[in-house]
Amino acid sequence: MLHLHLTTTSGVPAYRQIMDQLMHYIAAGTLGHGAQLPSIRELARELRVNPTTVVKAYSELEHQGAIVMQQGKGAFVAGPRAIGMPERERMLRAHAQTLAVEARQLGVPWSQCQRILREEFDSLDSERPA
Repeated sequence: MLHLHLTTTSGVPAYRQIMDQLMHYIAAGTLGHGAQLPSIRELARELRVNPTTVVKAYSELEHQGAIVMQQGKGAFVAGPRAIGMPERERMLRAHAQTLAVEARQLGVPWSQCQRILREEFDSLDSERPA
């Protein structure tokens, strides 16, 4: 199950947030070669965005070679994405930097950030089907 979440306060366009999150799933192997992505309409409805936002995200991912769009069939992961640990760390570090900057700006101490991150991480585990 994909957990896609858009935030309006990050300053990152919605289509880019969709792209980044799908790339994380592909990099982690959660979305493997040939996996079908949600339909444009389905994802737009779920994320409460205009379908053109999802079209833009999917088009950019297709341009990057991450997915393949098949007319009338949908969008599929293009192939094995050999993203090694250094690239995964780079992707994660970019998000961590954003979190650190926002926490500092809000005056949130490190201990609270740790607690919140742990709670969010654990909530993802509790949502997995048994």
